[in-house]
Amino acid sequence: MGVLDGRVALITGGARGQGRAHALALAAEGATVVVADAPRPMNLTYPLGTGDDLRDTANLVGELGSACLPIVMDVRDPAAVSAAVEETVSSFGSLDIVVANAGVVSTGPLQDVTDEIWHQLVDTNLTGVFHTLRAAIPVMRRQRFGRIVVTSSMGGRMGIPELAPYNATKWGVIGLAKSLALEVAKEGITVNVICPTTVHTPMVQPVGADDVPDELVQRMMRANPIPQPWIEPEDVSHGLLYLVTDPGVVTGSVLEIGLGGSARIH
Repeated sequence: MGVLDGRVALITGGARGQGRAHALALAAEGATVVVADAPRPMNLTYPLGTGDDLRDTANLVGELGSACLPIVMDVRDPAAVSAAVEETVSSFGSLDIVVANAGVVSTGPLQDVTDEIWHQLVDTNLTGVFHTLRAAIPVMRRQRFGRIVVTSSMGGRMGIPELAPYNATKWGVIGLAKSLALEVAKEGITVNVICPTTVHTPMVQPVGADDVPDELVQRMMRANPIPQPWIEPEDVSHGLLYLVTDPGVVTGSVLEIGLGGSARIH
């Protein structure tokens, strides 16, 4: 028996990395899981999650004994997000947990950021979260229950050179989540934010690359008081489980899993 027996969770960006770790963590506690990912192509320096990655995640969840529905979906498409929520409810009868996790990153000086890169980050990291929350809230309101967790970043708590557009989106989702938390606080729904530091995933360390942090990550490491290059996706999932199993008293909060990165901030 798990603490999430009977609960249904939808995870965006669920094909790999943090999303996959979250799917496995929730399934291990008994949740039925829907993983959505495999967006349309973007102009980025690393490969995105694919349909094959998505199916691999579903198979891994199935090995834990939980049902898992993979959905190919791009969070930039509001109709697709709404359809994924509808399919979740029609397939499993409820939507109890939403993890708005889909996100992308691009690095470089602000003056070199193109309109295309800016829109890709904003449309995925901020507008994609908006699409996800907007679609899920009516279902949770009918149920009088819901646990929502939004993935931000320690980049949403501080400035980091050459990450300005990314950081802007990650600051933005915190304001979005906190405001929604107040809107639904009396309806059995909690909305919280998780802020990981650099996580050892294909987004920052592509599969097959040398297991050495890139220049940007090394710069962040030098600024970090704890001499550890990154955390693992499973470290973030521990925080996620705390938030989704809370009885309803923690909402509008930001949980940092940051290796002490913000301890100097007043």
